Amino acid sequence: MRTLRIAMAQINPTVGDLAGNTRLIKAWIKEARKAKADLVAFPELAITGYPPEDLLLKPRFVADNRRALDEIAKDCKGLVAVIGYVGQGAGGGGKLQPPGVVAAGQYELTNAAAIVAERRILASYHKWLLPNYGVFDESRYFHPGRRVPLVTLRGVTIAVNICEDIWFPDGPIRLQAAAEAEVIVNINASPFQIGKSRMREQMLATRARENGVILTYTNTVGGQDELVFDGNSVILDQTGEVIARGKAFDEDLIIADLTVDAVTRNRMAHGRKKRFTVAMAEAVERVAVATAKAPVKRQRVVPQLEAPLGELEEVYRALVVGVRDYVQKNGFKKVVIGLSGGVDSALTAVIAVDALGPKNVMGIFMPSPYTSSESGEDVADLTRRLTIDYRTIPITPTFQSYRDALAEEFAGKPVDTTEENLQARIRGNILMAFSNKFGHLVLTTGNKSEMSVGYATLYGDMAGGFAVIKDVPKTMVYDLSRLRNAEGAAPVIPKRILDRAPTAELRPNQKDEDSLPPYAVLDPILKAYVEEDRSLEEIVARGCDRATVAKVMAMVDRSEYKRRQAPIGIKITLRAFGKDRRMPITNGYRNV
Repeated sequence: MRTLRIAMAQINPTVGDLAGNTRLIKAWIKEARKAKADLVAFPELAITGYPPEDLLLKPRFVADNRRALDEIAKDCKGLVAVIGYVGQGAGGGGKLQPPGVVAAGQYELTNAAAIVAERRILASYHKWLLPNYGVFDESRYFHPGRRVPLVTLRGVTIAVNICEDIWFPDGPIRLQAAAEAEVIVNINASPFQIGKSRMREQMLATRARENGVILTYTNTVGGQDELVFDGNSVILDQTGEVIARGKAFDEDLIIADLTVDAVTRNRMAHGRKKRFTVAMAEAVERVAVATAKAPVKRQRVVPQLEAPLGELEEVYRALVVGVRDYVQKNGFKKVVIGLSGGVDSALTAVIAVDALGPKNVMGIFMPSPYTSSESGEDVADLTRRLTIDYRTIPITPTFQSYRDALAEEFAGKPVDTTEENLQARIRGNILMAFSNKFGHLVLTTGNKSEMSVGYATLYGDMAGGFAVIKDVPKTMVYDLSRLRNAEGAAPVIPKRILDRAPTAELRPNQKDEDSLPPYAVLDPILKAYVEEDRSLEEIVARGCDRATVAKVMAMVDRSEYKRRQAPIGIKITLRAFGKDRRMPITNGYRNV
């Protein structure tokens, strides 16, 4: 019986940290060797981290990445390793010239996977299908590959492909299966968004089943700027059944013994035709891995099969990982948050504590003339439950000094949003002063609903270094808060914070609904317009009030200049502001 023991190293690399990533990969190769694995797979661009963006335009960076691969190869003995790196050359694809800087530049790059064994690089696979949508810009940097190395290891035929290659039925997997590949090793840097892990498994099951192959899917994990990678690496057999699944949002080594003879039996039972053409044969490069000795004796492992997380739990974990890695990978130790007594700042503080620990989180409460006593009580209650340090710095004297300084210029003018924004900007100044003096990173607390319609103040509540819930709609803020309150021995967010009507408290008796539709009405409109690009007529057809939809759409369009100046935040929805949604600020078109 032919069996293959595979290990999937679900690691958390740091973009640009070639030395650190090299140490990480070498350490996991050692663990895979201890587990007596025949092959260990690492994620896409594991050596450079993903996405390396314009680091790829630096020739020295590319050369250093290749030197790192050579160094890793020296440690690769007794097993085969598949390692993501930046390759050079068009991968056998001829003189293809995709658009972008590289096509007109000095050298051609590929998104590559090295197949390494016995301390040398046997072959490289170059990614065929380069995503160029949403957060992806791969055609800006890479050329597509057009060759397929097939590796024979212990009598098993193995093929490698990379991320996007597996998403399309007519991608390289069809050629690989026709060339009699029995195991497909797919390596990935697939960012998290709501519902993606379930959709991904369904797609992988279809690919495995329609090609009659065992499919291994190794994903990276961790945070990189606004992106979070969820792991959830998985192995599916030739029928599409999941036989192993790794952890979500944590590093992991997933090991499974693959019964490869079942692939042959399945193909015979279904009468699969090879459909292998001459053109296909020209693209295939066959590589045999010589085994110096007979397969080691080993007990069969019981495959790891982690249970999938619920949708809200996935989102919460993504936010925690995103904060942790952004703070730590950028060299910060502590964060500071403006606490208002509202649900947004409360949830942000809880996420920060879960990510960094209470000793590394500071809250600052900055009451104004319009701040209620309930807000102060709720902030004190929240910080007590979280056991974080917090300070109270009233802004009333500073606010009055601003009003006095502007009194002559503003004489005869009614009080309006100018005075409201002054309060927000005073608070922003105080938070940034703490950041400058003590080196803490300021976490902003605005949610996606507010950012969409511009219900935020430039240089005020938008001032900071990282926007934790920037892509979380207000209604989901409440859902996540209740989810977190249900964990542990006692709720961490006081009940009154969840029950009070949302308010900025920048004028007497202010409520969010004075300026905005109720969030239960607003959020579905925003999802349709911002994430799905629906027109006014299409949104109205869903049962929404025409005047309300038109107002919301206009607010979204007018607020692009604010969002362009906002700090980056964690992507969790289908279409986040920033890399996902790139609208011109000067824009005369209206989607009505």
